[in-house]
Amino acid sequence: MKTTDTPPPADTPPPAGPQDPAGTQDPAAAGTVTARPAVSKTAPPSAGGSKSGGVLNVFSHGVLVIWAVLVVMPLLWAVMTSFKDDRSIFTEPWSLPDSLHFENWSRAWTQAHMSDYFLNTVLVVAGSLVGTLLLGSMAAYVLARFEFPGNRFIYYLFIGGMSFPIILALVPLFYVMNNLGLLNTIHGLILVYIAYSLPFTVFFLVSFFRTLPTSVAEAAIIDGASHTRTFFQVMLPMAKPGLISVGIFNFLGQWNQYLLPTVLNTDPENKVLSQGLVQLAVSQGYKGDWSGLFAGLVMAMLPVLAAYIIFQRQVVAGLTAGALK
Repeated sequence: MKTTDTPPPADTPPPAGPQDPAGTQDPAAAGTVTARPAVSKTAPPSAGGSKSGGVLNVFSHGVLVIWAVLVVMPLLWAVMTSFKDDRSIFTEPWSLPDSLHFENWSRAWTQAHMSDYFLNTVLVVAGSLVGTLLLGSMAAYVLARFEFPGNRFIYYLFIGGMSFPIILALVPLFYVMNNLGLLNTIHGLILVYIAYSLPFTVFFLVSFFRTLPTSVAEAAIIDGASHTRTFFQVMLPMAKPGLISVGIFNFLGQWNQYLLPTVLNTDPENKVLSQGLVQLAVSQGYKGDWSGLFAGLVMAMLPVLAAYIIFQRQVVAGLTAGALK
């Protein structure tokens, strides 16, 4: 009587060979079973997740469209109104102008002295912007790349300047400017704008300079370049995206600044554009020249829009460059 150590299971038929259509095969080959590869099945995406994502996408796009309409429509309406006459502004405020009245712009430019206000604003903003970027980049480079006693203390002083409300400094600033003989002057207003914009500029550029590679500066030092030459010829060109971004922000803030020039610049010949617009609104309101008022408003608005449209890619690149190292 023979016994087998491992009897084959009776309920499992052996697989049929390729040349055995009847399913009978050699008993010796019955013990070998060919393993089949496992088939992995991926679960289909849930319908609930895609549906919620689609609803969120539609909602976000709807909010963006509403926001765009709220921002763009007043601008377009102001531009359209600047080419109308006074009668059409009140009788047909939402209709297109029947003809383009360019005399509104010429009247605001000459009779309302918008040309003088525009020139003063360009001088003040250009001088303060250059000074802010130069001094701010130098201070930020030192705070970001050099370790010395009091480094963090000076850095936090600049941050504290951002949180200090400017309205609390108007009265002492008025007396300081008066004692220095800088009251009602263009260069005095430039110095005030520089001091007002330095905290944010240093805060922004310190984080940007920290992301720049140190190997380039070290290579310049090894080649014999001084720290001044390394900063101006090596590091400052590398920080161009950050300089453009913070320059645009400072330009927007300084161009639309009203509180500081109102207190520190009361000379009619040195008034800037924001002061001129207020004076134009008061005078034209009594005269009923609303078309000239809207023309002056668009004149003050166009440089800001042009600067942002031209440098919008550089602004985005400068904001995102600090996050990519």
